[in-house]
Amino acid sequence: MKATVFHAPGDVRVEQVPDPSVKEPTDAVVRITHACICGSDLWFYRGLTPFEPGWRLGHEWMGIVEEVGPGVRTVKKGDRVIAPFAFSDGECEFCRRGLQTSCAHGGFWGTMNDGGQGEAVRAPYADANLVALPPSIENDADLLKAILPLTDVMGTGHHAAVCAGVSKGATVAVVGDGAVGLCGVLAARRLGAERIIVMGHRAGRMDLAKRLGATDLVMSSGEQAVAEVLEMTKGGAQAVLECVGTSEALNSAIGICRPGQRVGFVGVPHHSAAMDFRRMFYHNIGLQGGVAPVRAYIAELLPDVLSGRLDPSPVLDLTVELPGVPEGYRAMDAREAIKAMVKV
Repeated sequence: MKATVFHAPGDVRVEQVPDPSVKEPTDAVVRITHACICGSDLWFYRGLTPFEPGWRLGHEWMGIVEEVGPGVRTVKKGDRVIAPFAFSDGECEFCRRGLQTSCAHGGFWGTMNDGGQGEAVRAPYADANLVALPPSIENDADLLKAILPLTDVMGTGHHAAVCAGVSKGATVAVVGDGAVGLCGVLAARRLGAERIIVMGHRAGRMDLAKRLGATDLVMSSGEQAVAEVLEMTKGGAQAVLECVGTSEALNSAIGICRPGQRVGFVGVPHHSAAMDFRRMFYHNIGLQGGVAPVRAYIAELLPDVLSGRLDPSPVLDLTVELPGVPEGYRAMDAREAIKAMVKV
């Protein structure tokens, strides 16, 4: 089969690899129909995160079950399924607590495992990770596109909102105008936020943030942006979503958080400077978040997508076919696209 393989920073290729097969009774083989390129993929694409030549790519995907092992009970051949970006056994202490990303036997799609930016994957622990979708949506391309972000960015934006303590009537600030930040806007609106301030730099993305529910846009940066938000909110936002992963973004999030409130941080950490612990200490600001247990959120978010109440599909503003994956990386790296959808 064909799959996307990392060779070096800036060099990803679609090439022939061995076909996946069932190796354990709890495995399934899934033929990929849709996948994504993630903003977090750009860290290794730019050479900022160690990555080994030959590793597979793609942790966000949807597809059709082709084969199941004898121990699989909840999905069958022919089912359309989605999977969270991290797989888990569904049985350990952490899985039972809804923290599947800390599963002792789990892992992430891609790297040394099969990746979603390819024609098929071997899915371990199929019952724990594959979520079957209603057969009635099979020919609804728009709805399938809206469901796809539940594999990562919509669940991650929701995780930021939950960790920040977003509640009905709250004033919320979102740091970052990428796919996760934009999904954070959707999540904050869904949880009842009254005012949603977005801090970002790119006009097109900020316009989209407004369409998705943002009430205020701040396009300055650093201390000026912090000062603007503090003035707008008369002392800080009641919940802050940090959706970037850099030192500047995290310290801005801490800087605009109202005393006694929380920052939900979900940006993959690439910090080069110290956090502002003094402000956190003297103003009792909490920091909660991390890698999102997306599997725990799919059951909550999927019904809203199926009903049309939640639609994160606008963050997928570029579509490529499998041979076009390298171009998708290039376009996202050049900020010509927010997030690429791959149709396999």
